[in-house]
Amino acid sequence: MQLLSSANTPVSVSDCAHEVLDSVTPVNRFIRRQMCACQKDLSLPQFRTLVCVSQGPEASLSAVAHFLGSSMPTASRIVAGLVQKGLLIRRGCADRRQVSLELTDKGRALLERAWSGAQAAIEAKIQDLDPRQRTTVTNAMTLLKGIFGSAGLGPRTRCGTEKKAISKG
Repeated sequence: MQLLSSANTPVSVSDCAHEVLDSVTPVNRFIRRQMCACQKDLSLPQFRTLVCVSQGPEASLSAVAHFLGSSMPTASRIVAGLVQKGLLIRRGCADRRQVSLELTDKGRALLERAWSGAQAAIEAKIQDLDPRQRTTVTNAMTLLKGIFGSAGLGPRTRCGTEKKAISKG
């Protein structure tokens, strides 16, 4: 692991942004791999759709399409498959594009298992950090959440003991 630069050494905004991009991208890739590994019967777009719906109280088909970077018809097909698997429900009018989407209990449980598995994998990766390093990482993540927002998990609970780890909204 690289040593952190001295607290007295000023870092440019550009260098800071570069380090965030260089760090967050592989961390995000690692988390996605870990979360998807638990759910082999779901494609990555299906899994990401569940994550999108879990983050908004009334997620719409257009929100899912935007989150996935896909077209509305593609998002509609993905949602239809998740509804068929019993992981999502549609609420609203007859036009499938004008509905709000919600996780079912089965969908929420699937995300909770995936989240717990990813947390355990991250714990294994960071277990050799000394307490000072863990504090530094935690403080940096707190700063980033203040800038970019949070996943909405609420207070930390022991992995595997939470009742509702994934916030519904």
